[in-house]
Amino acid sequence: MNEITIKALSPDLEKDYFDFFDNRAFSDGSPYYPCYCNAFNMSAGEIEAMRDQAKQYGGGIEGWKRSLRETAVRMVRQGLIRGYLAFDNDLAVGWCNANDRTNYYRVGEFDLDHLPDESTYSHSCLPGQVLSIVCFEISPDYRGKGIAKQLLKQICSDAARNGYQYVEAYPEVSGQTSMAFTGPVKLYEKNGFAEFKNDGKTIIMRKHLNKILSSLE
Repeated sequence: MNEITIKALSPDLEKDYFDFFDNRAFSDGSPYYPCYCNAFNMSAGEIEAMRDQAKQYGGGIEGWKRSLRETAVRMVRQGLIRGYLAFDNDLAVGWCNANDRTNYYRVGEFDLDHLPDESTYSHSCLPGQVLSIVCFEISPDYRGKGIAKQLLKQICSDAARNGYQYVEAYPEVSGQTSMAFTGPVKLYEKNGFAEFKNDGKTIIMRKHLNKILSSLE
């Protein structure tokens, strides 16, 4: 493995983003295949429209994948999906979905078949205050090599530069392997995060960025 470089997702990295999700992400038989990491930023109505489009494409996995991908292409081009890609030379081998908390409809684990009621949904923070991390995905061949840690470090550094007060993450209490995309609690604890809230299922881990910001000044 060569030195890993981290790049913030931008429209010019669209090809790399989809090359990663088409060819390396979930290539170990993950139950989350197919996924293009777009549902966190979509309302229940938008997800339902995506389901309807999948039916028009013939349904099944292929119809769903086509609808998901087309929606994700639009969202990447519009800058709605944000995060960071990890590269080994020119090959994208990892991804972290990180965005302003107010740009997500939901965070943590959720079931697309049983979405929460959005009529009572409200943010407990202001835009530019909390940056949320909702998903990690590392190519199977590159796991266990510290790439998630490197992504996390870059996210926190950039968030501090951009004036955020906190970075948040949402690991499961149980730490089930099937929910590995949220990142394990230990990853966050080792990198300066502390438990902020715990609802018995999801832990909100927070890192205050004052110290990072001071070191950058």
